[in-house]
Amino acid sequence: MSELADQAAAALGGSEPFVLRGVAAHWPVVEAARQGDRTVLDYLKRCAAPGEVEFSLAPPTVEGRFHYAGDMRGFTFVRRSGPLTTFLDALGAAIDDPQPPAMAAQGILADTAAPRFASENPLPLCPGEGQARLWIGNRARVAAHSDPADNIAYCAAGRRRFTLFAPEQAANLYLGPFDPTPAGTPIAMTDPLDPDLERYPRFAAAMDAALVAELEPGDAVYIPYGWFHHVQALSSVSMLVNYWWRQPEPGGSPWDALLMGMMTLRQLPPNARRHWQAMFDAYVFESNGPAGEHLPPPARGILDARSPRDLEAMRAALLRKLSGQGPR
Repeated sequence: MSELADQAAAALGGSEPFVLRGVAAHWPVVEAARQGDRTVLDYLKRCAAPGEVEFSLAPPTVEGRFHYAGDMRGFTFVRRSGPLTTFLDALGAAIDDPQPPAMAAQGILADTAAPRFASENPLPLCPGEGQARLWIGNRARVAAHSDPADNIAYCAAGRRRFTLFAPEQAANLYLGPFDPTPAGTPIAMTDPLDPDLERYPRFAAAMDAALVAELEPGDAVYIPYGWFHHVQALSSVSMLVNYWWRQPEPGGSPWDALLMGMMTLRQLPPNARRHWQAMFDAYVFESNGPAGEHLPPPARGILDARSPRDLEAMRAALLRKLSGQGPR
């Protein structure tokens, strides 16, 4: 591992994004990208496996924005599938088109879709359990969204611009529906390239606090768990390799807890909401320290439930209660 990668490994898992310049500059795909768009496409075709991949297409009129349609009943793009080589040929055919459709094969598994690519371009950093995924396309852009995992995104070809928003900016991004979503996670209705501050006035605060990172081939960006990121491909042929790794969730899904909170707390009167907001702050997020530390250990009970055994007991009790079998 290079000295740069060593330094980065020590910083991973932190709460702030950072850029790694040239950390993957030695990759064969980066060398192919330096020689031009068609060279990198030829290299990827030599690496492609025979199976099919899913990809998305959007008309030139949406200017590369993969998002909801105007009536919110569908999306600005359609999904198709076919051999990776066929998709790469379509990218090549659109290089000289002044107004090409936006094309993107997003999140395809490197080991499955291009095993040779995976072996010839090993990731400099694999901090936790995960898999390398490929994002290949032209000048497409993905709305700001967050992932429940830490992420390293390597720019392999073309240029990419990341606009990053801290988790605290969630309300200022005006997230869209939780279901359906374009790719499984809620996306921002706001657009950094065309801000509509009359409709989304709080977005100005998000943009004031945003971080922007522009990556060249060989560069990477670390995106911590839960940071929102708008991703814009700036080249006729663009490729990103990303690696998500999840932190353990021993108590179950935080997303499920959010939905449960929306169901049980949102309709309460203001005085009750005030009470439960304070209770969550003290007992869930422990803003003032461990919730039961003022009690002797034998008396703490579920206030100090942290072991797998204790959490499983809590989960079982909750399931009984939700099914009507336990006390209310």
